[in-house]
Amino acid sequence: MTRLNLILFFVLILTALGAVTAQHKSRKLYFELQQQQDASKQYDVEWGQLQLEQSTWAMHSRVESIATQQLHMQVPDSKRIQVVVTKAAQPGVQQDATQATDATASANADVKAKP
Repeated sequence: MTRLNLILFFVLILTALGAVTAQHKSRKLYFELQQQQDASKQYDVEWGQLQLEQSTWAMHSRVESIATQQLHMQVPDSKRIQVVVTKAAQPGVQQDATQATDATASANADVKAKP
C-alpha cells in the first residue's frame, strides 16, 4: 500500500508541475500576443501617416508650384506641343485596361516640345 501511495504522490507532483508549467507558458504566450497586437496597431497608425504624407508630397498643385518656382519650368504653347499617337492609342483598336494604362503613360511620355 505504501508503494502505491508513493507512486500516486509522484504522479500528483508531476501533474501539478506540468499544470504550472503549462499555465506559465500560456501566460507568456498571451503576453507576447498582446505585444504583437500593440505593435500591429502602431504600424497601422504609422502606415496611415505615411499615406497622408505621400499624398501631400504628390499633390498636383505642389508639384506644379515646385516645377515653376524652383525649376523654372513652364507649359509650352499649344503650337509647340507635338502629340505622338501610338498604335495602341488609335481609335478602333481593342485593348484591355493594362494596355490602356500603358498606352496613356506612353502617350504622355511622348509629348514633346518642338525646338
